[in-house]
Amino acid sequence: MAKLGSGTLSVIFVAQRTGLDADGYARAAATMDELAARQEGYVGMDSVRGADGLGITVSYWTDEASAKAWRNHPEHAAMRDAGRDRWYSDYSLHVAQVMRSYDWKKP
Repeated sequence: MAKLGSGTLSVIFVAQRTGLDADGYARAAATMDELAARQEGYVGMDSVRGADGLGITVSYWTDEASAKAWRNHPEHAAMRDAGRDRWYSDYSLHVAQVMRSYDWKKP
């Protein structure tokens, strides 16, 4: 999990996969993870996907400008279009500011 400070921006992406082109999706997701990690203001990412194809990815950014720059990145925009065309039946996106953040790990 990412270490978050107060004021960090969370971009919450909830998507239902179509099940089409699983290999292409896996390659695209790995490419986008690597590209996002190289963007200014990137803090980290958490992601889960259920067997039914429902996934939740939360990316964390230092500020709104960084999150918007990622949204507008040309490679990300192209991949978003591919996702709408092939990989997702629907999705929602929510942007929120972190007020507090805690971590716990079993000793």
